[in-house]
Amino acid sequence: MSSNEQMNILPPIAIVGAGPGDVELITVKGRKLLDNADCIVYAGSLVNSKILDDCKAEIYDSQGMNLDEIVNVLSTAWKKGQKVVRLHTGDPSIFGAIKEQMQSLDALEIPYHVVPGVSSAFGAAASLNAELTLPEISQTVIITRQEGRTPVPELEKLHLLAGHQTTMLIFLSVSMIEKVVKELFKGGYPENTPVAIVEKATWDDETILLGTLKTIAMQVKEAGIKKTALICVGKVFANTELEAVSKLYDRSFSHGTRQAS
Repeated sequence: MSSNEQMNILPPIAIVGAGPGDVELITVKGRKLLDNADCIVYAGSLVNSKILDDCKAEIYDSQGMNLDEIVNVLSTAWKKGQKVVRLHTGDPSIFGAIKEQMQSLDALEIPYHVVPGVSSAFGAAASLNAELTLPEISQTVIITRQEGRTPVPELEKLHLLAGHQTTMLIFLSVSMIEKVVKELFKGGYPENTPVAIVEKATWDDETILLGTLKTIAMQVKEAGIKKTALICVGKVFANTELEAVSKLYDRSFSHGTRQAS
């Protein structure tokens, strides 16, 4: 049977977001795909393995595999007629390294589709009881990372992004916290800018540090946090009560579904 013939019969490979850590934060669609799968390849270093409990599928941990090995498992299982899931942490579209996998599947003429998940960005915001976009305080969220072994485009250097003075969620960078702080200072954030570190957001062993740009590097060092943590920067993470009232529910503000009173 050719790939084209199989495409008309077999379901596509599902690239699924597992959510940030809490096993109940996967989507209903993602949960059903896992339960019905014959083959699952999951990002073992990041995905909570408890999410795979009771799955009947043959399960592969990709943390020790390279791209060719991952694609070989996915394609071999699909060609056997199996229901195949590639399980990523959080939402696969954010630092998920899925494009290279999709390009490899395209080259093999194997169909796939992406099922979104809850990003750790939003898991962390929930753990902090934070609204990332407060009226008149911050209406923009920048999701980025500090340059390390993986370079970033020249116009996306952290100090340039910091110049906007908005809410920032910095992934994959807590091991370079001193460099991050230096870049944020260079970009213009003041010393008293609130910073929260959320390690393993929504997991049972989640850790939260609250501080400022002046204190956070030392706090991270003392806590021994070196990976799997999000750096949350901006006024929206202040401990104090912020006067942030939207127009949406303001009695004096008319909009399409309500007249001002």
